[in-house]
Amino acid sequence: MGYEVRTLQVGEIAQLKALFRYKNVKEMIKENTKEITKGVIDIFVLLENGKLIGELRAKYVSEDKRFAVKGKRAYLYAYRIHKKYQGRGLGKLLLETVLDVLRLNGYSEFTIGVEDDNVRAKHIYENQGFIEPIDKIVESYQGDNYEYMLFLKRI
Repeated sequence: MGYEVRTLQVGEIAQLKALFRYKNVKEMIKENTKEITKGVIDIFVLLENGKLIGELRAKYVSEDKRFAVKGKRAYLYAYRIHKKYQGRGLGKLLLETVLDVLRLNGYSEFTIGVEDDNVRAKHIYENQGFIEPIDKIVESYQGDNYEYMLFLKRI
């Protein structure tokens, strides 16, 4: 099968609703359009024969330096593979490709968050070198609260 990893264009953002149940799709599109346009984030997508099956976002700028520092540390988040495609190594393909692209763009540190009960993600992250814990993070998005551990990988 033909897999492709590339950045999502602003006009394609609505497609992300195939991977996550957003409470307010219009708000999500507006937020991501603004952040992509300002160069704050890129949304990398995994496509199978043109069909969206995964995403991983990279944030380059953050007021909280634990997450991102422009040109040095990128925060990876919203890492999703469609349920139908999980367990095939596609998450690893997406993560490794994004890390390679970011390294080529001068990034040498990467952060990623994982919930304590997400065993599959923890395993992937550890195998990719995300082993240095930074802090326990609590945040909310569209009314839902999330608690996760932030890990750092240095190259």
